[in-house]
Amino acid sequence: MALINRLGTNERENDGTSDQSMVDEFRRKLLEEVDLQELTRLDASQRRARLERVMGLLVSREGPVMSARARNELVRQVVNDALGLGVLEPLLSDPSITEIMVNGPDKIYVERFGRVERVGARFTSEAQLLQTIDRIVAGVNRRVDESSPMVDARLPTGERVNVVLPPLSIDGPQLTIRRFPRPFLVDELVAKGTLSSEMAELLGTCVRAKFNVIISGGTGSGKTTLLNTLSNFLGDNERIVTIEDAAELQLIQDHVVRLESRPANIEGNGRITIRDLVRNALRMRPDRIIVGEVRGGETLDMLQAMNTGHDGSLATVHANSVDEAITRLETLASMSELQIPYTALRDQINSAIDIVVQLDRSADGVRRITAVGAVASQHREEFRLVQVCRFIVTANDPVAGVEGYWEYQPLPPHLIERIRLRNLAVPASSRPSP
Repeated sequence: MALINRLGTNERENDGTSDQSMVDEFRRKLLEEVDLQELTRLDASQRRARLERVMGLLVSREGPVMSARARNELVRQVVNDALGLGVLEPLLSDPSITEIMVNGPDKIYVERFGRVERVGARFTSEAQLLQTIDRIVAGVNRRVDESSPMVDARLPTGERVNVVLPPLSIDGPQLTIRRFPRPFLVDELVAKGTLSSEMAELLGTCVRAKFNVIISGGTGSGKTTLLNTLSNFLGDNERIVTIEDAAELQLIQDHVVRLESRPANIEGNGRITIRDLVRNALRMRPDRIIVGEVRGGETLDMLQAMNTGHDGSLATVHANSVDEAITRLETLASMSELQIPYTALRDQINSAIDIVVQLDRSADGVRRITAVGAVASQHREEFRLVQVCRFIVTANDPVAGVEGYWEYQPLPPHLIERIRLRNLAVPASSRPSP
């Protein structure tokens, strides 16, 4: 009778949630009914099906009288709570969502198709949100509390997670989950408006010709997505080493070595940095080195690798233009403990970097390549980039979106020569005028 009374006052047909105390009670009953050892032998879909079946029987046997919709919602909530991340499970199963941002128990935002929107899902309390956070970090052998209030982690299914707790977060626990859908083929990015077919040919030729390519852009501009797509142009017979803070790249080649940095443990020991991995990668006989993002002293090691026979490397960097990307690489390389004159750093960059690709996210949510620059400066020269491609905006309507076209210029002669030495055709859009 207590359950019936509680349902009568707390069933929320309007927002699709049930009273949390009832969910907790049925979750306890559910876990008492099932054989946990048997569940571990099932895959994820089989576990969910088994729990939903048992939960349905429990509600029929011990639950209150309720509508079919409320019954199904209760079963879903209890199974989500027992199996995974509770109210976040439906969001994680929605393929259109690329980012989940929890700004507190009752403020959950998602990104769909490049646009951020608030959703109706919510946690019943800060305690439930903290319980979900604990479940996430415990699953990857991490800890987050007041003494260690910030953590980066990766879910077993590949999503990247960031948690910030008070006192660093003024307004309560903050949880951000970034999802990484399957890698896009280049034709799909062309269809989405990220690049044109002519640019796809240009960038594909640059990768095959073993140019060192830097992808530049702001947060959420699609750098990792484009990096993953460009990796499709790498050869199947090449040994590829990927280096990332959190493994996000999904290369299709067979001969891939994936390296991931590691934070310090609770005692402050055992940290492995991106720089450590870049240095180690040089001992692994790589044909290509892909660095998910350079943001510190590892930039110098990457430049030195590019200058010592490891052509064809790819990396991303945070910057707002192709010119800014070059100067940012110079700044990051100077963060090494080695005291290297700026003239020497400039030489390293002039010799190492061939192509810089700039990505931006437009107001309409489309992630688009807005410029491609080729490094034309030589030793002892100030940085000089030739803009071989840029996006020209012809209309910017808040409803219809951004319209425009890509304008192309010839590649510098030394890069055209390198393409021909690899027995590759120079893209028509990048050839000099006859």
